[in-house]
Amino acid sequence: MSSHTSTDTVQVSGKDAAKIARAAFVGTALEWYDYFLFGTAAVLVFNRLFFTALDPLAGTLAAFATFGVGFAARPLGAVLFGSIGDRFGRRPALLATIITIGVATGMIGLLPDFATIGLAAPIILVILRLLQGLAVGGEWGGATTIAIEHAPLDKRGRFAALVQVGTPTGTIISSGMFSLVLLLPAEAFDAWGWRIPFLAAFPMMGIALYIRLRVEETPIFRDLVQHEERVKVPALEVFRVSSGRLLTAIAVSFLGIGGFYLVTTFIVSYGSNSLGIERSTMVNATLIASVIQIFAIIAFGRLSERFGAARLVVVGGVGSALAAFPVFWLVDTGNFLAITVAVTLGLIMLTIAYAVTGSLLAELFPPELRYSGVSLGYNIAGALTGFLPLIATALLATNGTWIAAALLIAVSLVTVVGGVAGAGCDCRTSPSSSTERPPHISRTRLRNQMDLLMESPTPLTVDRPRIDDVTIVRDFESLSRIGATPPAGCTVRRHPSPTVKRAPG
Repeated sequence: MSSHTSTDTVQVSGKDAAKIARAAFVGTALEWYDYFLFGTAAVLVFNRLFFTALDPLAGTLAAFATFGVGFAARPLGAVLFGSIGDRFGRRPALLATIITIGVATGMIGLLPDFATIGLAAPIILVILRLLQGLAVGGEWGGATTIAIEHAPLDKRGRFAALVQVGTPTGTIISSGMFSLVLLLPAEAFDAWGWRIPFLAAFPMMGIALYIRLRVEETPIFRDLVQHEERVKVPALEVFRVSSGRLLTAIAVSFLGIGGFYLVTTFIVSYGSNSLGIERSTMVNATLIASVIQIFAIIAFGRLSERFGAARLVVVGGVGSALAAFPVFWLVDTGNFLAITVAVTLGLIMLTIAYAVTGSLLAELFPPELRYSGVSLGYNIAGALTGFLPLIATALLATNGTWIAAALLIAVSLVTVVGGVAGAGCDCRTSPSSSTERPPHISRTRLRNQMDLLMESPTPLTVDRPRIDDVTIVRDFESLSRIGATPPAGCTVRRHPSPTVKRAPG
């Protein structure tokens, strides 16, 4: 039996990590371009051209329901691509997601409308939306995982945040594309103009695929393969041994997904359909806010390296709850400047939490479960909050915008709870923390390393109630024989006796 380095302490250069993070960002930007494109089209196109037989409100509700179907498919995508990522590699899983969503989005641009093929149009639209949802279910978790696992340990916050920049970038590109085609006459826009942004997904997919083909597998996953520490059914193991961490991940992700679509998709729909504001005005306000959001994500990602991701999640949740009513009051004015300020304010508040979500979620799960755990947490949250625009629209007529503000407050408070729970898993919540994040170690490896102590003239004793299947430990050179210290609440002491006291379990 031989000793080896803890899986999560593999080091790579900052230059290589930056290249990987950019590749993850480009792919995520395309994923979210495609995904947000559908959300915008649900408001501006699908409600009229694919649900023609319904009255305007029912058409909008049906379009939002189709939009929400994609969220329902995302946990399935998390299971599917998470299994590929944890069993066969992060790289092949991310190549599969980029192809799936690129093809599905491009095909929407080729889909005939209700007037041409009748009921088949909305049915095929739902199927393509399901494929989008499956792909996105594996994309974000994989991009975050591959960026984190290539990043220097003391800079994981900024690299994880760079992946998050893909969201506003995708929003900007999709909003920009729609702003351009909305300049066309209404007849031309309905006939063919709206299809252009969807067809653009084909060449964009080619570019993203080329970039990702140049990305190498993470050294951490290669280490898992070398030491035979891969799990047969990763998703099942996440539920079995990390259910508490999974709940924390879901709560942390609530605001970044549900809040985002309330502040963007719902507000665009509400402004254009209920307040009678020009569609281009609403899209342009979202475009401006998204540009500002990019710089906010980068700034908060760096701050997480100093103050801890969990603390920023709590601050973002509280800030979003406080801003909820002012955001919708400003939208109700109908003034372009006020609407732009409203969307920007809402996005910045939720971005405080969203920018660090990837960093915190990656810390919750060990390498052998990371792709699946991160993807499941994030996408179950998406499935639970993806129908919020539909709910807000359905209740709008009888309750006014206060119901949308109340929903935003609710998801914000859920994320606050997640941030508090995640503080115990975020090594940077304490100013005295080491400059390195704590690596994860499996029960098998910990037991193997404990066995090595039998050969040591001055072995260590590890006292703890039990050894979980997944344990967080911190690497110290002074304890190189075991490679790690146990978590908080456990003690390690050096004994003159050559005996080893094994922990039960």
